[in-house]
Amino acid sequence: MNKKLMRGSHVVAEAAIRAGCRYYFGYPITPQNELPEYMSGALPKVGGVFIQAESELAAINMVIGASMAGKRVMTSSSSPGISLKQEGISYLAAQELPAVVVNMIRGGPGLGNIAPAQSDYFQATRGGGAR
Repeated sequence: MNKKLMRGSHVVAEAAIRAGCRYYFGYPITPQNELPEYMSGALPKVGGVFIQAESELAAINMVIGASMAGKRVMTSSSSPGISLKQEGISYLAAQELPAVVVNMIRGGPGLGNIAPAQSDYFQATRGGGAR
């Protein structure tokens, strides 16, 4: 068996590629920058497309377009970026369009104060953060 040690973000990206993802649209924001960095190098090698969008809004709308075209697509962000993508995420859900949206928690000043470890759970499961 061939084993390879990888960072967590790279494992997520590699798993997506092995599952057939060929489109990634995102915008850089810490702490998830290692995922798009990996995708930018790996997707072209398998005939895929990586686009660093001009904003989180542009990225989620590119995801919607690719999903509507029947492509396997993903994006990623952290808490503040996911908030900006929320309308697009709800559109994906309403239209029952498949896509992978990775949310890596960003604790600390980016959220106003240090939040509990499960704060992004509420963001993802309670319509954008309402409890």
